[in-house]
Amino acid sequence: MDYMTIREAAEKWNLGIRRVQFMCESGRLDGVKRFGHAWAIPADMDKPSDARVKHGKYIKKKDGADND
Repeated sequence: MDYMTIREAAEKWNLGIRRVQFMCESGRLDGVKRFGHAWAIPADMDKPSDARVKHGKYIKKKDGADND
């Protein structure tokens, strides 16, 4: 099986290096392996969905008004 590095995955998925590291650390990517300080991500893995919160009272509406 071929693997890619954090940097290669970040470039492939158009994400930041730290974001990919966090996904590896939190177990969101299946099949990743850790070798010391380095992560090995399966090269054929697709970009995971974005699980960050995108709604809530702290986000303003497009017209600039707060969600109340």
